[in-house]
Amino acid sequence: MNDQQKQFVLAFVAYAAQRDLPLEKLCRLSGIELGTLTPGGNFEIGPKQFNDLWLNACHLSNDPLFGLHLGESLQLAALGAVGEIIKSSTTVGQGVEHAVALAPLITDLFEMSIEHDAQAFTLRLHPDENRRAASPFAFGQMTSFFLVFAVHELDGLILARIRPERVTMPFAEAAAPELERILRCAPTRSDNDYAISFDKKYWDMPILTANYALQESLLQKVGSAASGKVGSGSWQDKVQQYLLKNAYLGIVSLEEMAANFNVSPRSLQRRLKDEQVTYQDLADDVRKSLALHYLESGGYYVKEISYMLGYNELSAFSRAFKRWTGTTPAGYQKLS
Repeated sequence: MNDQQKQFVLAFVAYAAQRDLPLEKLCRLSGIELGTLTPGGNFEIGPKQFNDLWLNACHLSNDPLFGLHLGESLQLAALGAVGEIIKSSTTVGQGVEHAVALAPLITDLFEMSIEHDAQAFTLRLHPDENRRAASPFAFGQMTSFFLVFAVHELDGLILARIRPERVTMPFAEAAAPELERILRCAPTRSDNDYAISFDKKYWDMPILTANYALQESLLQKVGSAASGKVGSGSWQDKVQQYLLKNAYLGIVSLEEMAANFNVSPRSLQRRLKDEQVTYQDLADDVRKSLALHYLESGGYYVKEISYMLGYNELSAFSRAFKRWTGTTPAGYQKLS
């Protein structure tokens, strides 16, 4: 395994832990020694183990769309060298070309290509039939992961919620609503075509490389932050960490958060209530934490911070900040 494949496995296991899966059981069922999965470690995982890792993650989470939800939650900054290449690009098109060229470093289950026409550019996955036959379950999950990852990372590159023009893939009818939610586009069923198309206007848009730095900063903040108020296994801790890691695209809704954890919004609300907290409480705590983090960094204007935290009006952000701290954002920034 190369470093990028190892980085992906570590990100996979970290997400499984966030989903509260029993990691020892997940690895044991997949023929993997959990203790060997360490950053910089010299572990090796074969095709069957990788296939079983996906299979058992879906089974233990009771989530057949585990790959889609992983893609929805992961950032470029979590994939090491891939993010560094995107960071060095100046336009979305260059970033996409670099990412496609690097795809074989992450998986050998398929290759990727870029197609252009007058209206759109399309990312297409080309299966390696021999490797698909050896790891059929992993293949299905990895193709789903790459398609949704493309959507959410284009979001991150230009700080906008992008809607694909078309998505083509195999899928079960029961999965269609969740696919449409995550991909923001009703998928078209195909037995053996894996492709996602975006409006051509995005191709030459400049990448906001500062946003990549923001992703890295948030990940570092999550890594150094204390655990939740009732322990690292609590729902409020998992929700807080998810909110922090994905806050470069704004604060996600309760419905989106629940879907990513494969529970209903009502169930998530009930579990948080059992821990004597509400989703709104956690979202406000994260907004406050991020506001202080951005203001102390000195790298953002107050209006930018207001926008990043999801406030439509600067005045609304200022009122919330004064409620949290007793002073205005500008006043706090001067003190910092």
